[in-house]
Amino acid sequence: MKLLVTGGAGFIGSAVIRHIVQNTSDHVVNLDKLTYAGNLENLREVSRSERYHFERVDICNRAEVDRVLAQHQPDAIMHLAAESHVDRSIDGPADFIETNIVGTYTLLDATRQYWQALAGERKTNFRFHHISTDEVYGDLPHPNEIANAEEHLFTEHTAYAPSSPYSASKASSDHLVRAWQRTYGLPVLVTNCSNNYGPYHFPEKLIPLMILNALDGKPLPVYGKGDQIRDWLYVEDHARALYKVVTEGQPGETYNIGGHNEKQNIKVVHTICDILQELRPQEPSYRDLITNVEDRPGHDMRYAIDARKIQKELGWVPEETFESGIRKTVQWYLDNLDWCRRVQDGSYQRERLGVKV
Repeated sequence: MKLLVTGGAGFIGSAVIRHIVQNTSDHVVNLDKLTYAGNLENLREVSRSERYHFERVDICNRAEVDRVLAQHQPDAIMHLAAESHVDRSIDGPADFIETNIVGTYTLLDATRQYWQALAGERKTNFRFHHISTDEVYGDLPHPNEIANAEEHLFTEHTAYAPSSPYSASKASSDHLVRAWQRTYGLPVLVTNCSNNYGPYHFPEKLIPLMILNALDGKPLPVYGKGDQIRDWLYVEDHARALYKVVTEGQPGETYNIGGHNEKQNIKVVHTICDILQELRPQEPSYRDLITNVEDRPGHDMRYAIDARKIQKELGWVPEETFESGIRKTVQWYLDNLDWCRRVQDGSYQRERLGVKV
């Protein structure tokens, strides 16, 4: 089987490619524009494999997408290429509209033409897997507001109510994918995941930002009271789930993927500080660096995934608890500080984003 992975040099995309090359006999084509968050170093473990090929291509470039499809003849497409940081979408939504909406449309229409020209089992077995986010669903009630928060979870039938330019652009792309299935018959799969964390995460996101700022003795900015709740999913667990969906999922279906790890942001930061204090003790302690800052505009208070469908139908469950996954993550950053320095190339130096309103 040959898989085309868009955005394969990014955080989740590179985890997917590493999983496929290291654990299956499949071939992978990585199609990536290499924006600030795309880094081929994320794939150094598999880059010399004969089953891996890289194409530096923008998904908005129809001619190049057509060329890649014609040249490599994939059996399935896993679409992960996206602008993905909420704060950046507040400061500059145009890139999110271009990549997440226009880019997805371009890829979909090129894929439709490619798929329609296939014959026999190749056409029947082809899949277009669109990887999305739980943020398209909007906000859930906070446990402080209701007595039975555990009964309020995002399911595959939750209505869309995006809050940020980022989540709105992803919601738009989800709708486009489903429209291509309904209108043209393209065999699509959609997954919506909770917050990912783990190795190779770009330092603008919460967990790597806290780790690296703490090591440098810089403030650890926590939005508002830090009582926002997220469901945390270890990226390698997510990669396993995505491969299961593209190879075993039912076309036309949506699968929610979550880690069963709801944590308040402030608790996540406390855990990171405590692990660092154990591994690299210092005085004053890392917790003393925590600084509460003004909350970001339109900040959703709680995300939580009901992942029973993928567990029941495809047999996937996360292997990492938050406690085991966050410890592995902190240790990875301690062991790979050179990688962290290299990816901060001048375009981002851990400054706060998302304050332009």
